[in-house]
Amino acid sequence: MMKIGKLPEPVLQRSIIRQVGHRRGEVLVGPSVGVDCAAIALGENEVMVMSTDPITGTTKDLGRHCVHITANDLAASGAEPLGIMLTVLLPPDIEEAELRNIVKDAEKTCDELNIEILGGHTEITNVIRQPLITVTGVGKVRKDKLLLPVNITPGEDVIVTKWIGLEATAILAKEREEELSSRFSESFVRTAREFDAYLSVVPDAKAAVKAGVTAMHDITEGGVFGALWEMAEAGNTGLDIRLRDIPIRQETVEICEYFGLNPYQIMSSGSMMIVSKNGSEVIRELEKAGIQGTIIGRTTDGNDRILRNGDDVRYLDRPGQDELYKEMGA
Repeated sequence: MMKIGKLPEPVLQRSIIRQVGHRRGEVLVGPSVGVDCAAIALGENEVMVMSTDPITGTTKDLGRHCVHITANDLAASGAEPLGIMLTVLLPPDIEEAELRNIVKDAEKTCDELNIEILGGHTEITNVIRQPLITVTGVGKVRKDKLLLPVNITPGEDVIVTKWIGLEATAILAKEREEELSSRFSESFVRTAREFDAYLSVVPDAKAAVKAGVTAMHDITEGGVFGALWEMAEAGNTGLDIRLRDIPIRQETVEICEYFGLNPYQIMSSGSMMIVSKNGSEVIRELEKAGIQGTIIGRTTDGNDRILRNGDDVRYLDRPGQDELYKEMGA
């Protein structure tokens, strides 16, 4: 049990600051007691890219999850993720060991991605029922390499990496493990639970930009249908998408079917949407990096956003609530 308010300095030191490493030369000032700002040096012709997200979909592996989600957003702009700042809000009934594990997992993931925890704020509050982390990410990119969806033109390939629904499948397999184990085999549930090993799309982005891309979008809340709509809106373009070509794992299909959820409208971090004038070359670069890529359609003139399922043709709807929230009670 912890007291409401800012963390006491001893807790801050032993459970957060001492766990955080320094690994990026661009970081001039990092986390420290009494220091409220980080400082980062950028090179000539480099621009800073920033992203922020509250992580609310899961309580399992929260430290790891929050780092990947924000690093993915930065990578989608073409930027190299550099660091994150964490605002960690915790309920009073949390134990210090749980806080320490969240920071430990976040730091381990940062080490894997070669980024740093730059600072942030941690507080105990009775206005929340479970841990809540808001992450602000910082990345850098050469000014002429910044990817913007306004540059999308008609006739470009639309590519999806790996499989849709990875994030939500892993969350459901962890949060509803006991229920799913009564319906599916142990190995099936374990495989679904381990889908979070695919959550990072930083490697996807690095491979894709070598081939030349116009824009990228991390497929997150709202799923692949939401990402298609957002990409088309931002690029002011139409779409012609083949539903059957959208890659999806059987575990995702069956778990979504069990809970009555639409896998095309469910959180899908771990899959990157890419628009490129040369989709085949992007696929080749992804394959060199050991990443599956699939061309699912093309951008078109006008505003029609078409989904083809064999001979059946329908239009993409404006995205609504993510399907995961229906099961998680949000």
